[in-house]
Amino acid sequence: MSSLFDHAGVADAIRPLADRLRPKSLAEVSGQEHLTGPDGALTRMIEAKSLGSMIFWGPPGTGKTTVARLLSRETDLYFEQISAIFSGVADLKKVFEAARMRREQGRQTLLFVDEIHRFNRSQQDSFLPVMEDGTIVLVGATTENPSFELNAALLSRARVLTFKSHDEASLSSLLARAEAEMGKPLPVDDEARALLLTLADGDGRAILTLSEEVWRAAREGELFDSGQLLNVVQRRAPIYDKGQDGHYNLISALHKSIRGSDPDAALYYMCRMLDAGEDPLFVARRFVRMAVEDIGLADPQALVVCNAAKDAYDFLGSPEGELALANACIYLATAPKSNGAYLAYKAAVRDAKANGSLLPPKHILNAPTKLMSSEGYGDGYRYDHDEPDAFSGQNYFPEKMGRRRYYAPPERGFEREINKRLQYWAKLREERGEK
Repeated sequence: MSSLFDHAGVADAIRPLADRLRPKSLAEVSGQEHLTGPDGALTRMIEAKSLGSMIFWGPPGTGKTTVARLLSRETDLYFEQISAIFSGVADLKKVFEAARMRREQGRQTLLFVDEIHRFNRSQQDSFLPVMEDGTIVLVGATTENPSFELNAALLSRARVLTFKSHDEASLSSLLARAEAEMGKPLPVDDEARALLLTLADGDGRAILTLSEEVWRAAREGELFDSGQLLNVVQRRAPIYDKGQDGHYNLISALHKSIRGSDPDAALYYMCRMLDAGEDPLFVARRFVRMAVEDIGLADPQALVVCNAAKDAYDFLGSPEGELALANACIYLATAPKSNGAYLAYKAAVRDAKANGSLLPPKHILNAPTKLMSSEGYGDGYRYDHDEPDAFSGQNYFPEKMGRRRYYAPPERGFEREINKRLQYWAKLREERGEK
């Protein structure tokens, strides 16, 4: 009895569009020209007919798995794929043993490990012997920074290649290929088409999946505008893992925008984090940190504002409470900046750890007993309130340390900060073509 899937046309029809459009050669790979173009690193490896172990680092939907398959095909290596999510030590032993048997028969194995950062340190170490003796060519794929997630020993034996998010041009190219495959244009107007590219968020797989949803939903002769498109595809969640790179990249961008006195960029990154589901109280805590680190005593009120914003969010909840966070964000970005107290604290900590338990100078120590008085405790102390301008200028550091200077009051005043803001807005108006 013949199966339904014996008919190639039917089988192709039920395959997802993203799978049907999977490139069949490196030249067809879109968006990674720095790797797969005529002068790309992978193209040169294939021309040299020699592959070394590699780590593919990049966001989802950029072609990491596809490129690994194409490399094995181009170099006639046996392709083996595992996922770190579903594999353990026993699975790795089986894969390595099978690869050793192939090597004895004269064929090398390209082992593609998806989500390789999910393996623990010991599991990552297990790859080292089979990489070194040539049993496998390892190609690991990760969305996380390899510097933080992979063993130094593994990284020293593999080349890290960075995959980039698709830009508008490469997403448009994928969309055109999808229309050619389907034999009909996507039923959307120009505005909705641009919105679809935005919703894909640099993910090639996503643009094809979203397009497929549109074709499924469209009735005969129907053309979707942007509003109808959103109703059809709903909304794609932003790429953001609260425990991984997306989280740290955005909080870094938010912090540096505030430090750089750019309220617009700071507000944008704050809203991106909240939109992706970040805990608003985490953002509030970071604002408190920024207030004491980057604004400091140049504007002590910044700490008060940030704590008040945290309390306001606690009291109001969402969505009203987010406005208090926005107020704090803008206040921090436009406040005068000084890291004087932050640097002073760090320097004092270093000295406290480095100099041990030094006795303070005796002239600032009390002498509650005759013995201590005879030892010179309190001798020569000058009461500052009795001195001209209430300042004696005495040394209060241990004698062996001598005087130290940790804190220098901020030299920039509010006038300079105001002028800086005026320059910023003038530049922004100029970029927008406004007078």
